[in-house]
Amino acid sequence: MDIILVSGRLAKARTLTITASGLALGAAMLLGTIVLLAGAMNYLTLRYVAEFGSPRLVSLLLPLQTRERAERNESYLRDSLNAMAVKLGEMQAQLLRLDTLGERLAKLAGFKPQDFLFSLPPARGGNVPGAGASELSLADLDRHLDALVRQVDDRTDKLGILDSLFTLDRAKKKMLPSFMPIEGGSFTSNFGWRIDPFTGANAYHEGVDFIAETGTPIYATAAGVVVFSDFHPQYGNMIEIDHGNDLITRYAHASKRLVKVGDMVLRGQKIAEVGATGRATGPHLHFEVRQNGAPRNPTSFLRSPG
Repeated sequence: MDIILVSGRLAKARTLTITASGLALGAAMLLGTIVLLAGAMNYLTLRYVAEFGSPRLVSLLLPLQTRERAERNESYLRDSLNAMAVKLGEMQAQLLRLDTLGERLAKLAGFKPQDFLFSLPPARGGNVPGAGASELSLADLDRHLDALVRQVDDRTDKLGILDSLFTLDRAKKKMLPSFMPIEGGSFTSNFGWRIDPFTGANAYHEGVDFIAETGTPIYATAAGVVVFSDFHPQYGNMIEIDHGNDLITRYAHASKRLVKVGDMVLRGQKIAEVGATGRATGPHLHFEVRQNGAPRNPTSFLRSPG
């Protein structure tokens, strides 16, 4: 681009040639000058406000600073509330687990769940409104929530251990021969020394006898595995069940056997029917409990008849 300069002081006209690169350089210098001037004005203005406190400039700059501060505070509060919402969700899930564990433990301990009112908040009192009260800050609330989450986790772990112990104890009790083998039966011969009905001599009776009609159901007194189911010369049709811990129950003189060796039986399951097979004077069930091969008094395991 050419610029022609004409003046009375000049003998002749002069021509200035401006190239594209020169024009771009000039524009850049002009822009830089404007930015420098704007920065200088902003610096001088803020310094003037800080030193002299011009009410006019303060009134112009204060809304901008207040809005920026409010936006930062709002962003911080929003992030904090989101974090606390996550913690509250975790606590609600943990409390639901605690309620479930509490109801299960109450049932295992023999209590009714409604006695503990798990679904209702605990009854609490308080001071006179405003007496020594102080507001919690957001940081205080967050700290209390963290502590409460840790306490809930700890209580959940401890209740979980109690639940496992209760469940294990209940399972062990189910393996003890405590279920009556005859429904409504009564003893006709107790455990220990007695007069043998065949020889008339004093003999040791290693079990108890239940009188019942032929065909009366015989039930397993505890869960276990059938280790013997066959005919015995003295005991007739006999069944033996292993309950673990070297504990075995024996059911003799049956008219019919309903389980075989290797069968898993449950507590209260029908395994045979009363009869008078083997060495017997009439239909009855001879029941024994043996531990480590030695006879034990069945009445120390069984519930009272009836």
